[in-house]
Amino acid sequence: MYTFDYQRPNSASAAASAFQGDTRYLAGGQSLVQAMKLRLSSSERLVDLGGVAELKGICMEGSNVVIGAMTTHAAVAASADVKKAVPALAELAGGIGDQMVRNMGTIGGSIANADPAACYPAGIVGLGATIKTNQRTISGDSFFTGLYETALKPGELIVSVSFPSVTKAAYIKYKQPASRFALVGVFVAQTSAGVRVAVTGAAGSVFRCKPIEDALAKSFTPEAAKAVKVSADGLNGDLHGSAAYRAAMISVMASRAVAVVLAR
Repeated sequence: MYTFDYQRPNSASAAASAFQGDTRYLAGGQSLVQAMKLRLSSSERLVDLGGVAELKGICMEGSNVVIGAMTTHAAVAASADVKKAVPALAELAGGIGDQMVRNMGTIGGSIANADPAACYPAGIVGLGATIKTNQRTISGDSFFTGLYETALKPGELIVSVSFPSVTKAAYIKYKQPASRFALVGVFVAQTSAGVRVAVTGAAGSVFRCKPIEDALAKSFTPEAAKAVKVSADGLNGDLHGSAAYRAAMISVMASRAVAVVLAR
């Protein structure tokens, strides 16, 4: 691993101040540390957020559940507030990686990394969540901008993520058995603004699937979702599945998610 300067501040303001030059924030370390070990990533300075207590925790603000950026996947999965307000989000968190990953990985670290096959981006976009940073508020629809790319500016620190209460939602993923990342994951939600369908694992970044949203707006049934022929244009193709395969699986996973929503 490359040599680097390591800092562990105890406040968000101190963390932001420590971000100078070639610096990376370190959250749970489940992606960054592994990339550094493989020499796929390097930085002159790491600012460890593990000691910033104000970035941890879950609370209700009105009808929204607000999750601190350094809250672990395991804490989200076990939270009574999350289970009540957005049960699908608790289930999503409980299906990320294995127990060690869930105990160490954080929601802020996951969405800042913006892995194209990560689960949280589907929940962010599917629920219309809002990301709060130390500088501004960013809508979930505009946060993810490309392959491992987000709307975050250099040094901008995620503080929390706010999710509206949506009990009629479900996330279903077809996972790669070794990594448990989504080959195709679909989050379906019936919100006050209509049906939202977010897809992860199928392209370079999470995206909303408008054809399935339109079909479900007319008939919220598994059959309606499964009947949609999703275009393979722009989708990923690799040894795990072609772009055409992933396109077909989007409709299948969406139909399964709808069935779960209807069963709630």
